[in-house]
This record gives sequence, C-alpha cells and structure tokens, in this order.
Amino acid sequence: MMNTTIKKLSLAISTVILMNTAHAEAPQLTRDNGATVGDNQNSYTAGEHGGVLLQDVQLIQKLQRFARERIPERVVHARGTGAHGEFVATKDISDLTKAALFDNNQVTPVFVRFSTVVHSKGSPETLRDPRGFATKFYTEEGNWDLVGNNLPVFFIRDAIKFPDMVHSLKPSPITNKQDPNRYFDFFSHVPESTHMLTWLYSDFGTPANLRQTDGWGVHAYKMIDAQGDVTYVKFNWKTQQGIKNLTTQEAAEIQAKDFSHATNDLYENITAGNYPKWDLYIKTLKPSEFGKLDYNPLDATKMWLDIPDMKVGTMTLNRIPGNFFQATEQSAFSPANIVSGIEPSEDRLLQGRIFSYSDTQMYRLGANHQHLPINRAKVAVNNWNQDGMGNQGQQTSDVNYQPSRIENLVEDNGARYDVKPVSGMAQQKKISNENNFSQAGKLYRSFSKQEKENLINNLAGDLGKVKDSKTKHIILSFFYQADTDFGTKITKTVNGDLSKVKKLSGSSSQKPAQPSVLNDY
Repeated sequence: MMNTTIKKLSLAISTVILMNTAHAEAPQLTRDNGATVGDNQNSYTAGEHGGVLLQDVQLIQKLQRFARERIPERVVHARGTGAHGEFVATKDISDLTKAALFDNNQVTPVFVRFSTVVHSKGSPETLRDPRGFATKFYTEEGNWDLVGNNLPVFFIRDAIKFPDMVHSLKPSPITNKQDPNRYFDFFSHVPESTHMLTWLYSDFGTPANLRQTDGWGVHAYKMIDAQGDVTYVKFNWKTQQGIKNLTTQEAAEIQAKDFSHATNDLYENITAGNYPKWDLYIKTLKPSEFGKLDYNPLDATKMWLDIPDMKVGTMTLNRIPGNFFQATEQSAFSPANIVSGIEPSEDRLLQGRIFSYSDTQMYRLGANHQHLPINRAKVAVNNWNQDGMGNQGQQTSDVNYQPSRIENLVEDNGARYDVKPVSGMAQQKKISNENNFSQAGKLYRSFSKQEKENLINNLAGDLGKVKDSKTKHIILSFFYQADTDFGTKITKTVNGDLSKVKKLSGSSSQKPAQPSVLNDY
C-alpha cells in the first residue's frame, strides 16, 4: 500500500512539474498595461452571492475594449479587400516628372485596397457597383495614394454633388431599402451621369473577381518635371490576367454560394503563388492641347479618347495582410497624399476629394491615423503636428514651431507647387463644354450584340421600377441622345413612349449614330 501511495505522490509531483514547466513556457496573459491577469474566467465578486466589484479591472477593460472593436464604417467603399505588393518602374519618364518612384527599375512597396462603393461592409461582393481600386505607394519621398475605380469615369463632375449622389444611391432613410425611384430621380437632373451609368449597367458593373479587372485613376493629375514644366496625366492599371465580368445570372448563382467570392479568389491565388499583376499606363496632355478636344479633359465623366498611352511600370500583389482590421480596415487613402512631381489637376471633383477623403479618415481613425503601421510612410516624418488621440510622435524638444533659430526644419524649394496664371471671375457655374452623351454612345457601340442585350436587360431591371413617368422618360432621353439604337431599345424594354423620348431629346438635331470601336474601350 505504501508503494501505491509513493507512486501516486510521484505522479502528482511529476504532473505539477510538467504543469509549471508548461506554464513557464507559455506566454502570460496580460492587460493592456502589460500587467499579468490572475483569473480570466471569473469576475471578482463580494462573496459567492454578492455583486461584481467595480475594481475588477480585467472585467472592465475586456468589456470596454469589446464595445469599441468597431470603428465607424466607411460611408462609401465599406466592403474592402487588401493585399501587399510592389511596383517596379519600367520606363524613364524624368522628362515628365521628378517623382523618384518612376525612376527606371525603381522598386516601391505598395498596398492595394479593392472595394465596392455604395453597399455596406457585410454586403455580397457580387452586387452591381463600381469597384474601388486604391493603391498606396510607400515611396522614398513619402506616400502617394492613387485612389480610383475599376471604371474609367464617374457619375458627376463637381464635388458639391457628391453627398447628394451617395444619399440617392444609399438605402432610403425611411424604408432602409435601396430604391431606383430615388437614384434615377437624382440622375434625371444629372445628364453627365449617362456615360457612367452605361458602364455600370453593362457587365463591367459585376466583375468576376478582383484580379481580372482594370483600375483607373479617373481624374486628370499633373506631372511636374525638374524644370517645373507641367504635363497633365491620366493613370490606368491594365490587368495581366485578362478582364472577366459576370452576367446578372452568373452573379446571382455565385452569390447563392459565396458572398465573399472575390476576396476568396484573391487570397487563394496569392497564397498559391499565383501573384496577380497589373501594368500601369499613362496618357499625357499638354495644357496647349486642351482646346483641340471636343470635351473638357478635366471633366471626370470623360475619358481621354484617341490619345495614345504608354506603359511605365508593373505592380505585383504577393502577400495578404496578416490581420484584416489592422491593414485593410485601418488603411486610409486620400488624393491629398501626393509626392513632389505629382499634383492634383483643377478637376472639380478631384479638388473636393482632396479635402473630403482626408477629412473622413480623420473622423474614422483620428487625427493621427497616418501613424498607424499600414499608413505610416517609410521615410522620416518631420513636422510639428502634435498631440491628439493616438499620437505616437517622438517629440523631445521644446521647439514645436517653425521657423526657429534653436531647432529649425527647412523647406524644400523643389517641392513647391507649380506656378500657373489664373484669370477670369470667381464664379459658380457649369463648365462650358459639357458634351454629356457622345462618349456613352461610343461605349455602347463598342459592345458586342450580347453585351448590348445584357446592358439593356440590366438597366431595364432597375429603370422599369421607376414610377414617375417624367423621371423615367428623361433618363431614357439621355440614352437616346447617346445612341438612337440604345435609347430606342431601352425605351421599348421598359414600355416607355418613344415619341416623348424623342421630344425630350430634341432628336431632330441629332445626327444618326455611326458604328465606332475605340481601343480605349
């Protein structure tokens, strides 16, 4: 019996030793201040039947942090997927820009966030919607954000209409449902939306995945060379995987099985080593060439048609984020993030985005959001912006102003904005060369017979729900002015009155549409 007792005691001691060894090797659970936690399973109470004590800091901290796990959802681009990679410059364009990231063979780390625009964070990735295509370049001269979409144009040309546009496309404040009666009511007052609506209701509005879609900067920007000469530029990511879109039926079939199909496709391909690639192309215009075009080249509802492009580099995405929230959700993009050699153009929509994108990130993530690892520049950041929530600065001097004789930060004269003459009256009026319909017509005529049918059916599915006859016929007249065949077919499909459409179009002055296929489409 004594031997049995000794064996039991020996086993118990061995178990304790093993437990202590395992405990010593395992990392200890701590609170946010680094202090270890004694019991993470039971609250601290006043006896077995007493109330929970407020001094249980582990309980309080867990509940506090849990209640704050969600930051405000982006108003637009809420549903997103991100990936890391690199951009390699392949062409010397120092004659256009002094930006170092375009030096030949320069390798620049990037983070790309793909997104849907209108729908909420938990929505299916199959829904008809523009796709955001935002790229953060961590350059040797600071971060540059190229914030665009998978479609080359936008609905509006002036930022003052952006909140109205988004409100119309979002769910009704009364019913909480998205309603074609609301957004077509808005677009019936915005004829320049015709081009974007034609893109959106085609199969390009439902891309098959994120790898097989192009990206567009949408806006015109400026490139500045070392001599200060200005060239206007548009950016276009061209996928090496080939473009693939879904029909409405295909999108519905995928949605029934997987509402995260695009994210899954991207992650699976990167994990398997099938790294997606995009070539970056640019189109350029000199200010003296603006007058030769039949549209305003700074109008975000227009493409630069018939202007040659050139390849300047290739981007490869080769790593998925280690943590979705810390990278994809906390990534903050803004057209305000520019580097020397690249500037915004006078595009009215872009000018508003420069403010609004940075402002919305400050609302979501705080004034110090660019301190976060995913947003932090790879170069030293030296300024006297200070304090605020989440500040991680390394201020060690009592000088927090500039200029100073004690400890000064000097300006870089080479980073000054370009100099340009300004003339005319301060005003609030439309641009003089709207040309709202011609490019939508060219796009329609570039589609195949099947693509045209899909466009008509997709558009009719929503436009046919519009109850107000005037709204419906105004929208129909826009498509008729883009292309008579386009307008006629969609009018018949939604049981519209073609005579009303022609009257609203002023069709007697419209020339017959001629077939046209452009390389840009």
